[in-house]
Amino acid sequence: MTTPLLLCTDLDRTLLPNGVEPESPDARWRFTHLVEQPEVILVFVSGRDRRLVQEAIKNYLLPRPDFVISNVGSTIYDLRQGAWQLWSHWQEEIAPDWNGLDHQALRLLLSDLDNLRLQEHSKQNRYKLSYYLPLHLEHQSLVKKIEARFQQYGVAANLILSVDEPAGVGLLDILPRRASKLHAVEFLQDYLGIPRHQTLFAGDSGNDLPVLASPIPSVLVANAMPSVVEDAIAASRVNGTLPALYLASGGLFGMNGNYSAGILEGVAHFHPELQPLIEGVESHL
Repeated sequence: MTTPLLLCTDLDRTLLPNGVEPESPDARWRFTHLVEQPEVILVFVSGRDRRLVQEAIKNYLLPRPDFVISNVGSTIYDLRQGAWQLWSHWQEEIAPDWNGLDHQALRLLLSDLDNLRLQEHSKQNRYKLSYYLPLHLEHQSLVKKIEARFQQYGVAANLILSVDEPAGVGLLDILPRRASKLHAVEFLQDYLGIPRHQTLFAGDSGNDLPVLASPIPSVLVANAMPSVVEDAIAASRVNGTLPALYLASGGLFGMNGNYSAGILEGVAHFHPELQPLIEGVESHL
């Protein structure tokens, strides 16, 4: 390979085997061997903050990435020199969307809205304003109200709704409009000079759909929910990007396609020249 492979992967239930499906015994070791090669640039793409990403690296014995896109795409860290360097290039890219208003100013704009409960300080950052919502709330009505208010002040925001099922609560993350997983991956591509066909994204859940349905070559790991598979296929058809989406199903070197096994399956599909790096590894797990 003359151009490196930019390998971008979600963490929870994609690289991390923290779902209910089993992990193939050799998969994480094979993954680690692959990404340690000089021709691979590893990027973790996660909703987790820095502390929780570091916790995952330690608890799951993950290889050290070159970059971390964290906090739902609102921050990028450069780890190539060993330290966690907050990437100012990305901050400069997304800052104009909030039209000069800071975190506190946006909070004040929304202070009179019922049912918004501010999340803990550790879950906030300069370009991420996060709230808890009641599950029973009619969320789309609230989103429209927030968007209308932001429009009055020239704020371009990306509002992301999700659910914390164990806690039984809704979540709302408010980011600059350009602060998304998809745009962050594209920004890294452009900055590093890596073409789209030398990029691979791996994911498993609904918040990965914008990337999975984009022209960026992507793999949906086999343990993804059937509804996510259906949505990814449907969105890719609409976008005309179906050839760029690969659905892991297992079978590569006897692995089951779940988690890191699915990521490796995607690598082998889009970059068969790298398959010997996956195959020629003895089990260390």
